[in-house]
Amino acid sequence: MIPSLLLGLVHEDGRRWGEVAAPWQRDDAEAILDPDARQRMHFLTRPRGGSKTTDLAAVLLTAMLEQLPAGAQCYGVAADRDQAQLLLREVAGFVQRSGLSDFVQVDTYKATTTTGVTLTALPADEASAYGLRPHFVVVDELAQWSTTGKSSRFYDVMFSAIPKVKGSRFVVITTAGDPAHWSRRILDHAIRSKAWRVLEVAGPTPWLDPATLDEQRQSLLPSTFARLHLNQWVASEDRLTTPEDLAQCVGHSEALEYEAGQRYVMGLDIGLKNDRTVLSVAHSPTPTADSPNRTVVLDRQVVWSGTRKAPVDLADVEATIRHVHQAYNRPLLVVDPYQAALLTSNLKRSGVKVEEYAFSQASVGRLAQRMWQLLSQHALVLPDDPELLDELANVQIRETSPGVYRMDHASNRHDDRAISLALAAHHLLSKAPRRRVLSYGNGAYAPKDVPYQAPRPLLSDDAFPGLDGYLRS
Repeated sequence: MIPSLLLGLVHEDGRRWGEVAAPWQRDDAEAILDPDARQRMHFLTRPRGGSKTTDLAAVLLTAMLEQLPAGAQCYGVAADRDQAQLLLREVAGFVQRSGLSDFVQVDTYKATTTTGVTLTALPADEASAYGLRPHFVVVDELAQWSTTGKSSRFYDVMFSAIPKVKGSRFVVITTAGDPAHWSRRILDHAIRSKAWRVLEVAGPTPWLDPATLDEQRQSLLPSTFARLHLNQWVASEDRLTTPEDLAQCVGHSEALEYEAGQRYVMGLDIGLKNDRTVLSVAHSPTPTADSPNRTVVLDRQVVWSGTRKAPVDLADVEATIRHVHQAYNRPLLVVDPYQAALLTSNLKRSGVKVEEYAFSQASVGRLAQRMWQLLSQHALVLPDDPELLDELANVQIRETSPGVYRMDHASNRHDDRAISLALAAHHLLSKAPRRRVLSYGNGAYAPKDVPYQAPRPLLSDDAFPGLDGYLRS
């Protein structure tokens, strides 16, 4: 039987927990709070938006106020401190909205009842986990924890503390992850063990808007969508695209000249010795009634190949960028600042607008996601360039940590062309073009036409010896 306190806790929208809880939410709450239950360890998986943290906050708060002895210690553990604090924030919300402020005090990292029962937020790297005597532990989003041994050891420390307190409870709640993640082994053991209760809820959540779900399906990698919204344990992709999707993206046979009225962006990936330096010029045509979807057209790529004995000459790169900048009506240059400080400084002084795209796990993941989305939806228009197509067909997509991807390549291959193109494409689709307007005396605004001077003819291959086929790239 579910305690009346839990049923009466108030959500943000003013409704009570008991009014909106789905049957599987009620089943989990009743099983966890059953004081006579034989299974006191629970492994629960739910899809994205399945009220995981919110429900466990409500259950914990109920246990703290009505079931646990004075001075009992509870812990909410997660991958990092911010995630761990989410549980406390949910508890604080229920306390405030449900009129329980006289009975529970919530601080930044701890909640305390008038009987001294505490709930502490712990990140998975907390060194002081040894020696704890928990009455109740909630492990949040375990499948999203780091794959390092440090995280799995922290889990082991928390789990091994359960026998210290008779009748203690241990709850893992997470969205499904990669089967290769160490959390899957814990789930497999829980499924076989009589000491564990396991409930996996198939997705998507019933209250998710179908249009929102469809947008998520189109934007996310298939494995990411399956894990987050379908709650399925699936492996990540190992290729950025398929030969069939790539063939659908080929739209022209040679480099495209400047077209008035289009917004261009240049993307630059720099490699001096083992990798290559690649400059991509791309634009995104304005959607029309006949073609309402956003696409990206790769107009031109310039490739420089260097070796240890003969690195790429950045002076050649700088001169070419300045020329292309003029030829395509002064587009923005997006570049990874690594190895490019002097080059970008010189370009800025010559009038090239530069935006740095600092590479990090998250930012590289956005590039991989963007390229997969464009290729899978056939929203990328590519030249029929055998070397470019071969590289894209062999670019690997690697999951560096749960839900974080990057483009990669085998030791005998490259991904420089893909990165350069991704820098330009991501900027084009992430930032809407600015419209310049002219104010009239009556206060009305109208588009302002900006005269354009035709660019000089593109330089021939002979202008920069060693540029590896400038016009053919």
